[in-house]
Amino acid sequence: MEGFRALKVGPYVIWPPVELAPMAGVTNAPYRILCREYGAGLFVSEMVTARALVERHPTTLRMVRFEDGARPRSVQLYGVDPVTVARAVEVLVEDDLADHVDLNFGCPVPKVTGRGGGSALPYRRPLLRRIVRAAVRAAGTVPVTVKMRKGIDESHLTYLDAGRIAEDEGAATVALHARTAAQHYSGEADWAAIARLKEAVSIPVLGNGDVWEASDAVAMMRATGCDGVVVGRGCLGRPWLFRDLADAFDGRERRHRPSLGEVVAVMRRHAQLLAADVGEDKGVREFRKHVAWYLKGFPVGTELRRSLATASTLAELDDLAGALDPHVPWPTENESVPRGRQGGPRRVALPEGWLDDPDDPTPPTGEAELDISGG
Repeated sequence: MEGFRALKVGPYVIWPPVELAPMAGVTNAPYRILCREYGAGLFVSEMVTARALVERHPTTLRMVRFEDGARPRSVQLYGVDPVTVARAVEVLVEDDLADHVDLNFGCPVPKVTGRGGGSALPYRRPLLRRIVRAAVRAAGTVPVTVKMRKGIDESHLTYLDAGRIAEDEGAATVALHARTAAQHYSGEADWAAIARLKEAVSIPVLGNGDVWEASDAVAMMRATGCDGVVVGRGCLGRPWLFRDLADAFDGRERRHRPSLGEVVAVMRRHAQLLAADVGEDKGVREFRKHVAWYLKGFPVGTELRRSLATASTLAELDDLAGALDPHVPWPTENESVPRGRQGGPRRVALPEGWLDDPDDPTPPTGEAELDISGG
């Protein structure tokens, strides 16, 4: 589309300039396959932890196993210690597990921020600098990018300093979810903050927050001048959003509004992909959370929804889905409606004394380095 350029992430040229946000329990290989089938972009893994990767935790190694033909293979990494992060990046590079490493400094989940990680960490500017520097040096020619939020809360904003640090230390891009950790997923994203970050750095900036439709992505880029968009909750139950995004950025106004029958076909394929990846029992259980997202807005009875969301086998899913009317049209009143987690603002969990000294370069102590991925 006129006025927009492809996103550059190191040697990789991404068109359309769209990234699938890492989402725990969602953006696994089966879901990434679905999204890729509808359109192009940068498709990032679920978050994995540096410690678990260094210790070669079997679950974590499975999470960084990519679908055939996936390029670039993008892994999001969480860590709070420069040494452990560097070792984890070395594992990814030396074992040829990734083509791109994305550092998570945006997670607002209490078990992460309460240990000084995620969106809490950029408050400690020198520590942030040490981690980004260590990751970039360990990565060699593999591009390292940074994902963050505006800050802990409105009184402790960190994104401009964090963006400058990321650029200084060699990050290829920086992405901003334009909410604070205290907002979690509530309220509206502050797109003006994305514009301010774009003015503050010279590396590409990606914007994240309230992209529910392809038109929102175009509007964000026009309003902020950012170089790309990150799509998270907007694609829950709608992998075809990536087709709409490709059409929008290529200047086509058409839009995919599937009937209930088409949605059911995607649901079946999604469940089958999960079953093929982790086995039928676990795959169907993992699929359950997606049912409400796929059926959002459709006139499907409560009992049938509940049965679909508690099915135990592919055959049971097929039988239940057969009761749905395939001719029901897409519920247009359901467009541009928030999906996934929302809730209200909340107090951010932080380690004791975390806000006392923003210039403290030492990593948090204790169990800060989570050994379980996917948080």
